[in-house]
Amino acid sequence: MIINSSIIFNKKNSPGESRSPVFVWLPVIAGLIVLYLPSLVDLFRGVWSTDQQAHGPIVLGIACWLIYRKWPEMWRQSEGKPAAPGAGWPIFIFGLMLYVIGRSQDILLFEIGSVIWLLAAIVLLVRGSYALKVQWFPLFFMLFMIPLPSALVDALTMPMKMAVSYVAENILFWFDYPIARTGVILQIGQYKLLVADACAGLHTLFTLEALGLLYLNLVRHDSLFRNIALAILIVPISFTANVIRVMVLTLITYHFGDEAGQGFLHGFAGMVLFLSALLLIIGVDSLLQMAVRLHVRSSAFGEA
Repeated sequence: MIINSSIIFNKKNSPGESRSPVFVWLPVIAGLIVLYLPSLVDLFRGVWSTDQQAHGPIVLGIACWLIYRKWPEMWRQSEGKPAAPGAGWPIFIFGLMLYVIGRSQDILLFEIGSVIWLLAAIVLLVRGSYALKVQWFPLFFMLFMIPLPSALVDALTMPMKMAVSYVAENILFWFDYPIARTGVILQIGQYKLLVADACAGLHTLFTLEALGLLYLNLVRHDSLFRNIALAILIVPISFTANVIRVMVLTLITYHFGDEAGQGFLHGFAGMVLFLSALLLIIGVDSLLQMAVRLHVRSSAFGEA
């Protein structure tokens, strides 16, 4: 009985086990909540409540889940490794300056973007560079939740809508549908449809890029060619998914009327977009896998 009590006492007071990792990070988490809670409230009441920026909360949630998922690996990789205050403090000061400027001047790009710099700095200060290498993708993924400047969005959205409208018109015309286009307005039969920003804008492309990169990170292929090729092809895949969305909306309006098209637009258009993008990503990934296997077999046959 005395031996057991001694063992219990030693376990409770052994170095490194008196405080759990969660308890060590509680002050950091509390500080971030105090700093960014007002910003999150403003986002939920503002741009994140719009159709164009509705992906912001989803990206934030996924990024937090990725950080949590990689937490044990981060702790294991950085165990016994030194912290990096030489790199951490300059990044921390830079991120804090971004936050102050963004918050005081209402620049969301600086205000929300500063959280990435601050998180990277905190990881460097507390756990070092090895921990940051483990958590690089969740921090990079947070870029997709930052609201883009309206000037940049307006400059890039119109050419994208024109391109999506042009491709959708030509494909439906090849299938003998009575369709014509004026700018970003499609006329099919007696109906006119405006290709809006939410259907083919920069925000939609940004969201689909995030979906593709998340898939790439979760799958984790060993082939470097497969990873690079899929990352590059995410851009045309996103464009194709937008075209499919516009075509489906156009066909529903033509066959079932304007009311059905508007109902689809507000109910299932986003689902079709993401489902199309995911299926295209999986399909392209499967083709790349076949290409890699054929290359490996041909190389092995040539050496034999």
